[in-house]
Amino acid sequence: MSFEVYKFGGASVSTADGVRNLISILNKSTSKDIIIVVSAMGKITNALERVVASYFESKELCVEAIQPVIEYHFSLAEDLFENYATPVFKKLQRLFEELNGFLNRNKSPDYDFVYDQVVSYGELLSTTVVNAYLSENGFASVWHDVREYIKTDATYREGKVNWELTMQNLSTGLPKTGIHLMQGFIGSEANGFTTTLGREGSDYTAAIIAYCLNAKAVTIWKDVPGVLSADPRYFDHAVLLRFISYQEAIELAFYGASVIHPKTLQPLQRKEIPLFVKSFNDPDALGTQVSLGQAIEPEVPCYILKTNQVLLELASLDFSFMAEENIGEIFKLLGIYKMKVDLIQNSAISFSVCVDNKFKNLDVLVAKLRADFKVTVHQNVNLYTLRHATAESIEILELNKEILLKQVAQNTVQLVTL
Repeated sequence: MSFEVYKFGGASVSTADGVRNLISILNKSTSKDIIIVVSAMGKITNALERVVASYFESKELCVEAIQPVIEYHFSLAEDLFENYATPVFKKLQRLFEELNGFLNRNKSPDYDFVYDQVVSYGELLSTTVVNAYLSENGFASVWHDVREYIKTDATYREGKVNWELTMQNLSTGLPKTGIHLMQGFIGSEANGFTTTLGREGSDYTAAIIAYCLNAKAVTIWKDVPGVLSADPRYFDHAVLLRFISYQEAIELAFYGASVIHPKTLQPLQRKEIPLFVKSFNDPDALGTQVSLGQAIEPEVPCYILKTNQVLLELASLDFSFMAEENIGEIFKLLGIYKMKVDLIQNSAISFSVCVDNKFKNLDVLVAKLRADFKVTVHQNVNLYTLRHATAESIEILELNKEILLKQVAQNTVQLVTL
C-alpha cells in the first residue's frame, strides 16, 4: 500500500468552514493512507512577515504586529471547538509562547535566519488546529513536525533539500499506513534551526514527500478549478487546462504561473507520480491532471503576468563589447544579491535582464554594477509571458502597452512593459 499526498493551501483552510470542508474531502476519498500537507492559514505568512520586519524596528512594534496572528488563530479555534477545555487551545498558547521566547532571546542580526524561525510558525499553528479538528471528528490522524524529516542546508529562506537524508528520514521514520499531517514550506538544517523552502513552498513539500515515499499521486487542493490558461484576475479569457505534461507544467511554473510552485514538478516527473490540481470548493469537478502524455489540452494560448519586476539595461562604460567576462560578472552579482532572473537579452554592446527583487537588494546591486557598467533601471515593470502564442494572441497582448523589451523563442513570447 502506498500513500496519496493531499496538499491544502492557506486559502483552503482560512476559515472554520474551510477546515470543515477538508473533512468532507477526506470522507469522499477512496484512500485510507494519506499524508496531508497544510500551509499557513489565509494571509498569516504575510502577517508573520510583518512581525519579522517590526522585530528589527522595535520591541513595541513587534508585540503589536503579533497580536492579530494570535487573535486570528484563537478566533478560528473558537469557531471549530465548542469546549474551551479542548487541548488545542493550550497547544496554540504553547506555540505562541515559543515564538515570543525566540523573539526575546534571539541575538542573531541575520534577517533571513530570523525570518525562517518566525514565519514557520504559520504552518505549525495551522496544522495544530487542523489535526485537532480531524481527531475530534473521528480521524485517527497523527501530527508530525516535518522539520524532523525534511533536511536542508543552511540557506535560510531558500533551503536546498538534502535528498538522501530526507528520504532516509521519511522512509524509516514514518508509519506505512494511516493519516499523517505535516506542515508545508519548512524543514531544518544540520544544527536543528528551521529553514524554509521558498515562498509558496508547500507544494514543493508535497512533492518531496511523494518522491521519497513513492506515493501513488499528489493532489493540490486550491480555491481555483485547476490550472487555468490565464489568471482570471488579470485576463478575461481564462479556460481550464484538463491535461498538462510534466514538461509543459514546468515551463508554465518557471515563467510564473502561480497555481503550481516551480520546484514541485521535477521530483514528480522523475518517478512519474501524477499530480492533480483540484477545486477545494468543488471536489467532484475534474480539475487538472499533470502527467506523461499530451503537452496541453485544450491547446490554447497561455498568458502569465508577473508584476513589480525590475528591468536593468547595462552597457560598458567605454563602449566596448559586452564580452563573456562582462556577462559572467553580471551573473555573479545577480547570484550574490539573490535576484531571480526572469528574462535576459543581450547584443554586442548591451545586456538587459528582468529580475524579481524579492530580497530587496536592488539598490546595493545597482551600486555594484555601476562601478563597471552604465546602468538604466526601470522599476515596477510588468513581465508578460505568452505560451503557445498565435498571431492573434500576440496582437491582443501587445494592445495599448508601452513595450520596453520583447523576446520571441519558439512558441513563447515575452514582453516587459511599463
